[in-house]
Amino acid sequence: MCGRFALSMSPGDLVEEFKITMGFDGPALPANWNVTPTSPIYAIRSNNDNHRRELFTPSWGLIAPWSKDQASALKSQSNAINARIESVHEKPTFRSAFRSRRCIIPVSGYYEWATENGAFPPKQPFYIHPGIQNGTKPLALAGIFDRWVDSNGEIHESCSIITRPAIGQLAAIHHRMPTFITEERWSEWISPEPRESEELHHLLRFDVTQADEDWVAALAVDPVSTRVNYTRNNGPDLIVPETAPEQPTLFQ
Repeated sequence: MCGRFALSMSPGDLVEEFKITMGFDGPALPANWNVTPTSPIYAIRSNNDNHRRELFTPSWGLIAPWSKDQASALKSQSNAINARIESVHEKPTFRSAFRSRRCIIPVSGYYEWATENGAFPPKQPFYIHPGIQNGTKPLALAGIFDRWVDSNGEIHESCSIITRPAIGQLAAIHHRMPTFITEERWSEWISPEPRESEELHHLLRFDVTQADEDWVAALAVDPVSTRVNYTRNNGPDLIVPETAPEQPTLFQ
């Protein structure tokens, strides 16, 4: 986790939902129900100068700061779409961004594939989202971002999603999940001030609380078509629930 997600909200929707106070003048991204690594996505950060929230469009997968050219940047990015909460403060690719460049990555929902450790047949895709009771509200995922300057002086912004051990109903599908950021923690998480890892782990609730478990229990988890496995497929039909195959027993 997490290797694909969906985002069908417009910049205007995100500006309203996340109370973004700086104007957005970047390119509007099309609705995408099969976002893949290295694609441009939306993220929210706090501006260094005035601490106002701003929407920006980094590409998904953190480019290693030491990348020498476009080819090495793309390769490093493909391997860094996720950062593990257990080691994000130690890994050379992530540690500086974790300390000082944190963001929120909004998604309408994300996909996860059942593993042999879960309660479902391996490789069955599921779409995990806020559910009907929350309407079109997005999930807010903890992220980090960085900037890389290529040989032509062009600035490339990129980001990673922070993942953690799965809990509750999500653990029945896969052993990892994204780190969710609830609204009361948004401002503190994206604050640009450098923070120590212990403080940030506490903010991310490294020690899971009952409130976290209740929040995860309220998520909708729908089995969906294996069409999402193929990056060429896109459209709202990818998130239409299907009936998951029954898990075979020892007596079948």
